[in-house]
Amino acid sequence: MNTSLATLVMIVQVISALVIVGLVLLQHGKGADMGASFGSGASGSLFGATGSSNFLSKSTAVAVAVFFIATLILTSFGANKAPSSVGVMDNLPAAKASASATAAVSAAPSASATASQTTEIPK
Repeated sequence: MNTSLATLVMIVQVISALVIVGLVLLQHGKGADMGASFGSGASGSLFGATGSSNFLSKSTAVAVAVFFIATLILTSFGANKAPSSVGVMDNLPAAKASASATAAVSAAPSASATASQTTEIPK
């Protein structure tokens, strides 16, 4: 498909993966909330009365959804791509023919090379 679109989707996928890692590292166990990271009363003032668990959970779910969609798009790009070759051995006869043609051309001297070899420059 379009390589610039595939590059853009790949960048979105990498960024969403980094966001997922960051959000998961910010989350704490059941007993702790965001207040452990930002100070004693920071969870109430930073994320409101509901606390950080809803905000971080919803943010992580959105990042995971973006990552999943980007992965599906990249997979469809890869599935629609035509294979470049079936195997290594398929190109063998063509390689032998081109090698023998190249050897024949290089073995025959060119006209300018023979002219320069036969003409002597006076001293």
